[in-house]
Amino acid sequence: MVGSRNPENPRTQENCSWVPGIPGFLLPTISERLRPLRAELFGVSGFPRYSFGVNKLSAATSAYLTSAAHQPVPWWPWGPEAFAEAARLDRPILLDIGAVWCHWCHVMDGESYEDPAIAELLAEGFVCIKVDRDERPDVDARYQRAVQSLSGMGGWPLTAFLTPGGEVFYGGTYYPPEPHHGRPSFRQVLTSVLKIWHEQRERVLVQATTISNVVRESLDELSPADPAESLLEQAEAILERHFEPRHGGWGQGPKFPHPAAISFLLARHADLGGEVRRAMAAQTLDAMRRGGLHDQLGGGFHRYSVDAEWIVPHFEKMAYDNAELAKCYLDGHSSLGDAGAAEAVLGIVRWVREVLADPEGGYGASQDADVGLHDDGDYFTWTLEEAAAELTAEELEVAAAYYDIGTAGEMHHAPARNVLFVREELPAIAARVGRPVTQLGQELATAQEKLKAARKGRTAPFIDRTRYTNWNGMLAGAMLRAGVQLNDRWARDHALLTLARIRREATEPDAVGHLPGAAPALLDDQVQVAAAAIDAYEVTGEASWLEWAGAIAERVWRDYHDEEAGGLFDTPRGGSAEGLLPAPAKPVQDTPTPSPNGVAALVAARLAAHLDSEEWRGRHRDLVRVFAGRAAELGLYGATFLTAMTWALAPITHLVIVGDGEEADRMHRRALSTFIPRKIVKRLHRPTGPLAHLPSHLAAMVTGESPRAYICRGETCLAPAATDAEWVDRLKSLGRSA
Repeated sequence: MVGSRNPENPRTQENCSWVPGIPGFLLPTISERLRPLRAELFGVSGFPRYSFGVNKLSAATSAYLTSAAHQPVPWWPWGPEAFAEAARLDRPILLDIGAVWCHWCHVMDGESYEDPAIAELLAEGFVCIKVDRDERPDVDARYQRAVQSLSGMGGWPLTAFLTPGGEVFYGGTYYPPEPHHGRPSFRQVLTSVLKIWHEQRERVLVQATTISNVVRESLDELSPADPAESLLEQAEAILERHFEPRHGGWGQGPKFPHPAAISFLLARHADLGGEVRRAMAAQTLDAMRRGGLHDQLGGGFHRYSVDAEWIVPHFEKMAYDNAELAKCYLDGHSSLGDAGAAEAVLGIVRWVREVLADPEGGYGASQDADVGLHDDGDYFTWTLEEAAAELTAEELEVAAAYYDIGTAGEMHHAPARNVLFVREELPAIAARVGRPVTQLGQELATAQEKLKAARKGRTAPFIDRTRYTNWNGMLAGAMLRAGVQLNDRWARDHALLTLARIRREATEPDAVGHLPGAAPALLDDQVQVAAAAIDAYEVTGEASWLEWAGAIAERVWRDYHDEEAGGLFDTPRGGSAEGLLPAPAKPVQDTPTPSPNGVAALVAARLAAHLDSEEWRGRHRDLVRVFAGRAAELGLYGATFLTAMTWALAPITHLVIVGDGEEADRMHRRALSTFIPRKIVKRLHRPTGPLAHLPSHLAAMVTGESPRAYICRGETCLAPAATDAEWVDRLKSLGRSA
């Protein structure tokens, strides 16, 4: 989402959410071609009048679409009927892409789409289509690229103008109701688009074709090269060059978390050492956890920070962000011994349990940032007077110092409102106020509970309970890891319940839909669920999870793999659809969710190791090879793929636990919780059980005594451990912390 670019307001300086980029060498070319069109767009002219239409969103399942069903705009949902209507009337299409959690989408809805005069203008001149980017990420990915080719940036709300065939000829993001800080008003944009549509149609169509060609070129991210350590080193150099050493993270405000990059750096440090790698990861984890990006009372993390210090967030909270942040904080806890990282994960688990989790399995998608157009995080922020009304004098003293609650807050729209962030640690406060740290800790804990209880009495932002399959897979994998590593039984059991529900509700045994009961349509859903199913196998030892993961992955290679050039398409081959959807995309960038091709490569590598499969090894190598040339240039945005590449360049460690009972259980939990890059964990409950999924050199191990735990790297295995104490020593011999 975008702000108004007011330089005096830190809450509105962000350009947009980060979206996939057009390759840099193409931007000058397309920008030069479109310069004349942009220069002429803001004249005003008359246009033909048409009769009003009907808003058709009332039957939608998306929370974002149904929230607009009352608007006077004659909205259509995405589909062939809307494009046919545009062709019949010879009208341009207004495409609005947004999300229910998006603050500036709500602002533009209230300012423009609920304005009867704007609605009349739209009804008379356009066919209007509204899209939920969470429900249709395939639509969003293509039209973000198109608009970015025009303006150099994208985000939500995305406002694009299309030909009846669905090609973009103009677009942007948020447009204000009146001209503001260099932005034209939405009315100016609409009248200008209609003018050029009716008066310069031929030029519009030429430019639309040019943009579509750029989109098609940019969506195929293949760049074949042999995997090499030098490529990883070049990517790391980019990470180091763009690291922000004062506050951690990458870039200035707006600042986004990059959990895949943090986990990549921790793995590289475990493999190769290097204080710079460790420091970048550790500083970023600590800064995000202490900042306002982290919900200090409710747990979980907001989507991004407006400022470089991680203090002032955009307050929406996303399932996918918290899934990946949970994983990287678990990595930080196990690799760095960071107790604060464990606390952050437990906070994520608590937020998921209290806010997103369905008792029958599954997780909602998001929690909104606000409860109205003029609310800007009021649910999450505090005035000093509000805090004082809930706390004793002693509790207020420690909470105000710890969280920097004062009379001058961080929110421009309400200067007295404070974002809670860790400003001063308890030992420093204790030295200043003359009370013991233990006493201050008790007072702070009580203050936190009181403030959280008071916050629950406020009107809470909307929770989107839609169970998107890809995000559910991501969260299930994170909850499985948290459940084992932090001994949270609810997290583990609910994750298994979620995966079982996804499997039960799938329309096909070897594929999943984006929504419960929907037909399979997106690569991301398949690979995220397959990855979580492998996690479930490693946690439980139940072979059915591994079999399901393998079946989904086999279907992926049948339906999504480009047999000629390599790589995986984001939607199945051979599908037909409207607009830019036929443009083939092979995504390898983290945008910001992990790239589907990167996750697919990790799934292939893990299946190869678990099944001792040459076929899966070959698929992994091929998938890495066709994107390897992108590794260095992607840097920060290619961390998932970079991690997948390491599986082709460095040895894999097998941790095999044989037998039943408490000792075997302890060794199993330790294997799952110890940080080892490229780790495979296998639990064999009975030494006489099926051995088909074991490599031949491991199969012989299970015929001996149990419980036993084995470490094998390549073809070399250490002597087995019979007790957890021995197991700790074996793991330490790898140079890792157990």
